[in-house]
Amino acid sequence: MMDREAFFHQLVAFTAAVHEVTHTFTKDIKPDDITPLQYGILEYLAVSQPVTLSQISDCKHISMPNTSREIRKLCEKNLCEKFDVADDRRKQMIRLSKEGQAMMDAAFERIGGRFLTRIQGASEEELKDIQQAMHVLHTQVFY
Repeated sequence: MMDREAFFHQLVAFTAAVHEVTHTFTKDIKPDDITPLQYGILEYLAVSQPVTLSQISDCKHISMPNTSREIRKLCEKNLCEKFDVADDRRKQMIRLSKEGQAMMDAAFERIGGRFLTRIQGASEEELKDIQQAMHVLHTQVFY
């Protein structure tokens, strides 16, 4: 029988390590003219767009007024844009602008390079195991 408490502690240690490695991968990536919060929003947009203001608010744990303010600032910097949904004019979606997409593509390219450096010593079998583990975690825990 699995010790569920020990298993949970292993999850806590794992998620802390994920945050630490994420920080290592992303340090010095954010342009100086945007805040860490704005970069987080842009990163979320890059992987989930188009999204609503409430989706950003929920995912990033920001109040709706603060989310609106940050999106307005990012739109003013031409990094994202709002657009109306064709079948519901009251609903607005947000996506990266061409400039925002280019900025995030460059950021992800640098992050990807750091990731590849991190795993360069792994064998082909280990890489497959890592990929499978990420799939299981994504479908069973982090969905």
